[in-house]
Amino acid sequence: MELDISSTSLPVYEALASDVRLKIIQLLSKRKMNIKELAQALNISSAIVTKHVNKLEVAGLIKTEKIPGKSGLQRISILKVDHINIDFPTKIYNSFENYTSSIPVGHFTDYDVLPTCGLATIGHFIGEVDEPKYFMDPERMDAGILWFTQGFVNYKTPNLLKENEKLEQIDISFEISSEFPFTNNEWPSDIHFSLNNVDLGTWTSPGDFGDARGKYTPAWWPANINQYGLLKTIRITRDNGTYIDGEALSQTRIADFSSHDDIWNFKIEVKSNVKNIGGVTLFGKGFGNHDQDIKFKVYYS
Repeated sequence: MELDISSTSLPVYEALASDVRLKIIQLLSKRKMNIKELAQALNISSAIVTKHVNKLEVAGLIKTEKIPGKSGLQRISILKVDHINIDFPTKIYNSFENYTSSIPVGHFTDYDVLPTCGLATIGHFIGEVDEPKYFMDPERMDAGILWFTQGFVNYKTPNLLKENEKLEQIDISFEISSEFPFTNNEWPSDIHFSLNNVDLGTWTSPGDFGDARGKYTPAWWPANINQYGLLKTIRITRDNGTYIDGEALSQTRIADFSSHDDIWNFKIEVKSNVKNIGGVTLFGKGFGNHDQDIKFKVYYS
């Protein structure tokens, strides 16, 4: 589950602000349970458990199903979520000016991918899934999502820096996950990033998320395949190396790049020699939890 610092995420925060509801989550992480079983385990009344279960269900943390029992229908509670990521607002460095560009996920300039793979617009799949040749279909320019198990996609955006402007920092943000044939929240993938042929490092995606529907994912998109990713920001600093959401990624610094190159060349790759070949899914506008494409921000002084 992907959360942010806004009122839309409040139901989840409120649901978690209870010792009883935290214990219910812990119990349901081991097995499905009905109201009576939860009440006995917690040593409280079924009426009180029902109120707590309703709160967790409204927040999207659990789901309930009614199945036949000895005395009629019984309400079974099932845990829906095994991972929560909280996206904090990006810090703004007011001391620097910046150039910002946005690259749609379908605007890659080169690729080499292996199935499972595919692309889709906000209205339909592009060609046939698991056929890499459709990554060259002209309609790919309208893609809002793409996925592959192994290989790479390469993006280019112009370097807008002028001769008298000094490169200080680069931020690249995107919504990303692993790629599993359907969904699997625990499906690690070692995803490598490079910029202008300089290694930025490898980040391990924890999974391919399908426990909740993406906020912007279109209604026609099947419920049993990937729904959203994690919003990640790669930050290349002047003195301290490269980070992804504050965690060290590599020792690559701004000094390793020429600010006079005409093009920024960004590559996302799953190599054949890594431990976790778990694929990549990129979410652009109209898919996932963040209505954005690949954002490229260059800070200068």
